[in-house]
Amino acid sequence: MIWKRDIGLDSLNQVNSQCMMGHLGIKITHIGDDYIEGTMPVDYRTRQPFGLLHGGASVVLAESLGSLAGYLCSEGEKKVVGLEINANHIRSVRSGEVKGVCKPLHIGRNHQVWRIDIFDERQHLCCTSRLTTSVLPG
Repeated sequence: MIWKRDIGLDSLNQVNSQCMMGHLGIKITHIGDDYIEGTMPVDYRTRQPFGLLHGGASVVLAESLGSLAGYLCSEGEKKVVGLEINANHIRSVRSGEVKGVCKPLHIGRNHQVWRIDIFDERQHLCCTSRLTTSVLPG
């Protein structure tokens, strides 16, 4: 297991309800031994004017999952912030819900790299993203 903090799903979702994640309806749904999953609705909050999932909303989901995973891998008063993120939008989504799956590519003392894949309800890959984070002292 890669996690160094012991925080339950209910506690994570409660804290996250008071920020952008709550505004967009993002929920953390599962924490595995080396991955974290979360969902986001495709609705009026996350669609662009043509009715498709907004690419920026996908990036918010990806950065939220990666930053949260990074924090869970840190200890004490350390903070984790994003340095760089990219996203390749592969398939459009018009409705329902998307699921992000975040896995580590590198977990270092000062930097981390996370891969976040986003799937539609039929498990088709919609977006793949890579987030680099910095671990800051408390």
